[in-house]
Amino acid sequence: MKKHIVCFGDSNTHGFCADPTDCFDGGNRFNEEERWTCRLQSLLGDGYLVVEEGLGGRTTCFEDPTEEGLQGLPYITPCLKSHEPVDLLIIMLGTNDCKDRFCVGAYEIGMAMARLVEKARCSPCWGGKEPNILVVAPPPIEEGMLKSAVAPIMGKHCVEKSRELAQWYEEQCKLLGAAFLDAGKVGCEFNPVDHMHLTRKGHAALAQALSEMVPKLLK
Repeated sequence: MKKHIVCFGDSNTHGFCADPTDCFDGGNRFNEEERWTCRLQSLLGDGYLVVEEGLGGRTTCFEDPTEEGLQGLPYITPCLKSHEPVDLLIIMLGTNDCKDRFCVGAYEIGMAMARLVEKARCSPCWGGKEPNILVVAPPPIEEGMLKSAVAPIMGKHCVEKSRELAQWYEEQCKLLGAAFLDAGKVGCEFNPVDHMHLTRKGHAALAQALSEMVPKLLK
């Protein structure tokens, strides 16, 4: 059986494209040759199965008062069980948690990620093996977002909070024994429209960084 890798994230895992001119198909979602999940599959080869579980607006565990079904915490167990046996879970969340409407800081988001990781570790999806989880801190939101159309949705404090996520995620990963990657340090660029969604080039950079890391976690 192939190595099953579940990629659990938000719109940047789903492949949302805020700039249609950057997408081959000219739509609002990157295609199967552009999304980081699909590019990772191609880079890893036939011995792996990369499963996309991206949902726009998803949070770690905070309930969104404007839209239902976006909490990662209650969905993580059925998600993992539907893809068992899972060999590696990659979680990239936190950008939406930074929205002002949730009234939490970067530290609290870090604790929420730890809660999500702990629940994933307890899921009966690992086929008798030790849980294998990689937390990816999303690149910090750029200042330009504050002058974009999505500024009212995100709020004025989200940029600052997003810059602090990586340090709290890394600390929690060390405590929990999870692997960690800071996507803000591997060339994951954002588009100039909303300054918080990856460009095609950003998807490629993330896929490349993960393709170098994932085989080491699946030895």
